[in-house]
Amino acid sequence: MNILFLSSEVAPFAKTGGLGDVSAALPRALHRKGHDVRVFMPMYSRIEQNKYRFRSIDSLRGLKVMFGTRSFEVSIFAATLPGSTMEVFFVNCPQLYGRHAIYAHDGDEHLRFLVLCYAALEAAQRMRFAPDVVHCNDWQTAMVPLLLKTRFAWDGAIFGKTKTVLTIHNLNYQGTFPSNVLPDTGLLRSAHLLHQDQLHGGRINFLLHGILYATAVTTVSPTYAREIRTPEYGAGLEPFLKARESTVFGLLNGVDYDEWSPQADRLIPQRYDVDDLSGKERCKAALLSRAHLPVLPGVPLLGIVSRLTSQKGFDLLPDALSLGLREGKFQLVVQGSGEKRFERMFHQLRDKYPRQVRFQTAFDNPLAHWIQAGSDFFLMPSKYEPCGLTQLYALKYGTVPIVRKTGGLADTVQLWSPRTGGGTGIVFDDYDAKAVHWALEAAFNIYRDRPAYRRLQHNGMTQNFSWDHQVQKYEQLYSKLV
Repeated sequence: MNILFLSSEVAPFAKTGGLGDVSAALPRALHRKGHDVRVFMPMYSRIEQNKYRFRSIDSLRGLKVMFGTRSFEVSIFAATLPGSTMEVFFVNCPQLYGRHAIYAHDGDEHLRFLVLCYAALEAAQRMRFAPDVVHCNDWQTAMVPLLLKTRFAWDGAIFGKTKTVLTIHNLNYQGTFPSNVLPDTGLLRSAHLLHQDQLHGGRINFLLHGILYATAVTTVSPTYAREIRTPEYGAGLEPFLKARESTVFGLLNGVDYDEWSPQADRLIPQRYDVDDLSGKERCKAALLSRAHLPVLPGVPLLGIVSRLTSQKGFDLLPDALSLGLREGKFQLVVQGSGEKRFERMFHQLRDKYPRQVRFQTAFDNPLAHWIQAGSDFFLMPSKYEPCGLTQLYALKYGTVPIVRKTGGLADTVQLWSPRTGGGTGIVFDDYDAKAVHWALEAAFNIYRDRPAYRRLQHNGMTQNFSWDHQVQKYEQLYSKLV
């Protein structure tokens, strides 16, 4: 199939979270299966251009994107996606993408990503690339299904048979703008197709229009697909998702085990596998040394690698962590940044328990790998979690996940059963501090029972969430649509 794939992030070029990982791994897996995949993303100024070999696409020079009285001249570059022979196409428009951050708050955020959408579709026309599927991701590219029905409907030769898929990676980010941006969308003559109540209420929600007009909507886990059709998790869009629930699918994300597995990981101090965990013990010792923490025999090490936001459940942690640290039950290594109140919490824990806690705000990819390999448990108490990738990494590294039963965490981590020896982690239901305390105590008890803990590690490490496996579900969906 011909697949046009649009995303605001593609790792390693630009990434703030799981979207970047998925937008690299899924197209790479589709390409390996023989599909012609053209990935488009912005050429942000922060991309390390000396690190990759970019080439200019001569046939796409002087591409002009016009919205009413506004016009932007863009050029298209390409670079090979690391780990693949597939190229990624970059929309170069310094006026819009020459910012310090991937996402900005400069009043033209809607334009930055509309230009990506228009440029990708116009580039497909120039390349005579007729996509069977245009795969959009999150609000930044969610207007594409409507653009294909309006501004690009005239080109039946290229888009006449095109179907659209919108993947929602996080429903809470919706791209809502004042209605006075309508002329900038290029849809002024098609305003009757916009959601009229919202338009009259003075706003345009980009993600909503993707939900309304995409051929199919996917989310990144089956449980999250069900959750977002409820008021608790629907963020105001649950009526629209419920109205078209027969075309809303939950397809679990996968993992690139060439990068995230202890057998292949080139960044960790010692490689290991499920049959020989001695290397994991050396990784723990190396991590403790790097964190300037002492080796405390019999004391488990908890790891956290996360954005520090309320979504991730850090509201629940102060009491449970303080109690366990005060009693000397564990050590803790945290890498993350975000809300200042959570950064303060971990700084205070580090200052109060310097022999037990290390906290780093700066993102360091090798350190993230070290934490996965060197920790005994990985803590993810999320309030909601569309999919989550770090718990999947933890499973493969034999680092037992402690998670709340929500979204993708519920789909990927099964509660340990001492009776049967089944399960892959510690799972709690309620969103409160008492539940976190129970989960931590359960983890420490299992850690003391070495045969049980080894069985739990083995169960997790033998799970298969590879993209080679997960990509088949996307192929099946695409085939149904076309």
